[in-house]
Amino acid sequence: MGFFSKDIVTMNDLFVHQLKDIFYAEKRILAALPDMIDKATAPELRMGFETHLRETRTHVQRLEQVFQMHGIAPESVTCPAIDGIIEEADEVAGEIEDKKVLDAALIAAAQAVEHYEINRYGTLVAWAKELGRADCAAVLQQTLDEEKATDAKLTKLAESRINRLAA
Repeated sequence: MGFFSKDIVTMNDLFVHQLKDIFYAEKRILAALPDMIDKATAPELRMGFETHLRETRTHVQRLEQVFQMHGIAPESVTCPAIDGIIEEADEVAGEIEDKKVLDAALIAAAQAVEHYEINRYGTLVAWAKELGRADCAAVLQQTLDEEKATDAKLTKLAESRINRLAA
C-alpha cells in the first residue's frame, strides 16, 4: 500500500497507516543501531547510541501499546524514507577511514533518523488528538519527547567535541 493509497479514506486510516510506518521504522532502527555502536569510536557517542538502543526498544513497546489501545494488531508497512536514510548512512560510513570524521558522520546520520522520527511522532500526536484519542497521544508524546532529547544530546555532542576533532 502506497502512502496515498485508495485504502486510506479517513483520518483514522491515515493515522493507522502512519502508525504502521513508524513501527517499521523503529524496528529498522533497532537493527541498525548495533552497527552504529560498533563503528563509533568516541566513548560518549557509543554510550549515547547504547542508551538510544534501549530507548528504541521501549519505543517499539509503546507503539505496540498504541496499536492495542486503538484496537488493532501491531503491523508494519514498508517505509522507504527510513530505508533510504539508513542506507545512505551505511554508504557514507563505509567510505570514511578517519575515525574522528566517521564519528561526525555517524552523528549526522543519527540526527537524520531523529528528525524523521520527530516528524512522524509529532504528526501522530496531532492526529491522535484530532481523533479524540488523548490516550494514544499521551503515549506517543512520551516517545516524541525522548526523540527530541536524543536529537538535542547529539547536537551538543557534535558541537562540543566531535565536530572539532573531525575538523
